[in-house]
Amino acid sequence: MAAASRLVKPDTQGLVHLTVLRRERLSPHWMRVTLGSGEISAFRPMGYDQWFRLFLPLGGDEGLERLPTKANKLFGYLRYLRIPDGVRPVMRNYTVRAFRPATEERGAELDVDFVLHGSAEEGTAGPASRWAETCEPGESVVVIDEGLAFNPERGTDRVLLVADETGLPAIAGVCASLPPHASGLVVIEVPSAEDALEFARPEGIRVQWIVREQGAKPGTLALQALRDASLPDAPFHAYVVGEQALATEGRRHLVNDRGVPKDLVSFCGYWRTGSTSPTPKSQLTSAEANS
Repeated sequence: MAAASRLVKPDTQGLVHLTVLRRERLSPHWMRVTLGSGEISAFRPMGYDQWFRLFLPLGGDEGLERLPTKANKLFGYLRYLRIPDGVRPVMRNYTVRAFRPATEERGAELDVDFVLHGSAEEGTAGPASRWAETCEPGESVVVIDEGLAFNPERGTDRVLLVADETGLPAIAGVCASLPPHASGLVVIEVPSAEDALEFARPEGIRVQWIVREQGAKPGTLALQALRDASLPDAPFHAYVVGEQALATEGRRHLVNDRGVPKDLVSFCGYWRTGSTSPTPKSQLTSAEANS
């Protein structure tokens, strides 16, 4: 995560070992991986846009066993980087798409939706996309809960939510956590019409889907739609999430051009065009050799 508003931290942030239960292709650019078993009872769902660090065992389970307990903190992260290349797990940030508590029939389950870039079969996918496309039930992962970036006042029932495809799981989580009488506008930019995945929301929430034009910078069309939009009646809470320029420019527009108070705008830059999260050299070499 890049630029973000104040975060709501979880009660605990320990390593939680989980297992892949299944995966499902949702659309051309979406893969859902369902996690559970292991230490799932230690994960505390918070609703809204709850996000976490996800460690993928691309070098085998040995790397997961060598993870420091605070790999998401400075000194723990430095220890994480000292795990040898080829063994060190790949770390990425993801959002809880859905959490289902345990029942008498089955254990608790955590759905994670991955945006797919490239193709695992053709060797053009990045490490996380490749893993999401090819993982099998029984594989191990580790997560560290990081809490919420969406941080409205209690009782908020009017919202303005803007995202590119990477923010869709967060927007869906926020809408699922709003009261039934909530109202507002959601703007979501996706790479294709098939990627406009419907999600549960209050009847008063209107969704505007925008299909990105070929060659357009991600987030640009969503940002323009925000500039053109009629805002909900005040007071409302806004949340702009996705590519960093969308998040920062969207917040700047709302505060400077539309007069929305800063404390009524949450924002989070998940990624930046032209930049990716650190990847072990062994994984980079593999991707380059297959591209």
